[in-house]
Amino acid sequence: MALYKQKDSKVWWFEFQFGGERYRESAKTKSKVVAGDAMRARRRQVEESFNGIKKRGMPKLFRAAADEYLLAKQTRFSESTLDIERRAIAHLSPFFSKKLLGDITVTDIKNFIDSKLAAGITPRGVNMKLGTLRAILRRNNAWEQIRPDFKMLRVKEDHGMCLTPSQEGRLLAECRASISRVLYLVVTLSLCTGMRRDEIRLLRWKQVELEKGHLTVGLSKTEAGSTRKLRLNKNAVAAMTDWANQFPNRQPDDYVFPAEKYSLSKANSPVNIYRTDPTRPIGSWRKAFEAARRRAGVSPRFHDLRHTAVTRMFEAGIPLPTIAECMGWSGSTMILMAKKYHHASEEAMTSAFAALELKSSPDLSNSALNLESLREESC
Repeated sequence: MALYKQKDSKVWWFEFQFGGERYRESAKTKSKVVAGDAMRARRRQVEESFNGIKKRGMPKLFRAAADEYLLAKQTRFSESTLDIERRAIAHLSPFFSKKLLGDITVTDIKNFIDSKLAAGITPRGVNMKLGTLRAILRRNNAWEQIRPDFKMLRVKEDHGMCLTPSQEGRLLAECRASISRVLYLVVTLSLCTGMRRDEIRLLRWKQVELEKGHLTVGLSKTEAGSTRKLRLNKNAVAAMTDWANQFPNRQPDDYVFPAEKYSLSKANSPVNIYRTDPTRPIGSWRKAFEAARRRAGVSPRFHDLRHTAVTRMFEAGIPLPTIAECMGWSGSTMILMAKKYHHASEEAMTSAFAALELKSSPDLSNSALNLESLREESC
């Protein structure tokens, strides 16, 4: 190893040889002492790289790791999934933001769980936030020390509901009467396609082909669900056509359900719609949907419309692989998803067991007589 100055240069250079290679670099300093340190550090770096030795990273705070996690997932997660992750981190941050990842213990996690349960969050809701915590720790190789002593909370296997035809009719009638002009269409579209809330909310006109009766889903919650093509039935085409006629100057990049404001000055007066912005999607129809379902006397979540669509497909005898493709389920999860989304009715269960009736039922009365005869002979 050697230190030297090139002709007419005021900074030091260093040179060393390793593995048959000669390294000659500028230390970019006028200090010979600093140049010597730089040379030894550089040689050490080359040796560690050659021998596959990774430098141990600096301990990381949870808040920094959470920011990196969200940044890394922006291209892989849909916007709705990112919102869920952001909300989960907002719950986790007061407990863990100032902690180093390596200092987080099972006791810390238990304190978080107890606090959230006391605040009225359901076990399922707590588990969703713990899932985000686990993902962040795994990404930074800090999960294995916790894993042996950690378990998710037990939750009730209550996976939603399927609307009866009567309930569906009442709900649609109230949606049509709602002050929100989008509500009837989004509920109809969900029932006719099984699309998720944000798959509908973020729909653009360039994804809709009314003439062909096709609709292409955009970025979805899952990779298998993204860009899948759906066939619109007659009800969906009719509803979408009526809606399209309200936007004669629509552009391909416009949102199908634009952001807009509503007002109602007097009872029974027309709804005033203003500040419609087709370049932004509608924020939410939650309040309008909850009001409609209360008036209809039914209690489904909006996501239960997807449950209803899946159940109807199963009852119509549609094969599971076809349903999985329509719903955007991957091959590895479609059995689990089918169990979650299919709600067999009492009539379907009765029909299932009726199919097991014996083709040639034995004459039980004759059997009883024969048994009695055998008993007499034995006496």
